Amino acid sequence: MKGFPVNLRSKASNMFQRMRSIGRTLKFEIKVYKLLLSDIRTPALSKILLGLAIAYALFPVDIIPDFIPVIGHIDDMVIVPTLILCALTIIPKEVYEDCKIRAKET
Repeated sequence: MKGFPVNLRSKASNMFQRMRSIGRTLKFEIKVYKLLLSDIRTPALSKILLGLAIAYALFPVDIIPDFIPVIGHIDDMVIVPTLILCALTIIPKEVYEDCKIRAKET
């Protein structure tokens, strides 16, 4: 980044660090969700909701197509977190905490 003003380099560096932090957090949460899906103590409805959230995020079929400006991406930002939140509220806290501990160990 030679030739850029110092404050611009600093902002870019800070933004990069935040993106790395978000990536690490996301990677950790995915590990936890995988463990929750494979845990026999996780209720079936939670497994279904987590599976739907993962499928909706990964597959190209959307309720509102992404090529529609703004609205096409908002449905992804609302539906996936809502499904995950609903699934997590059903899961007993001790199961969730146990999966978080196991995810940190791996």
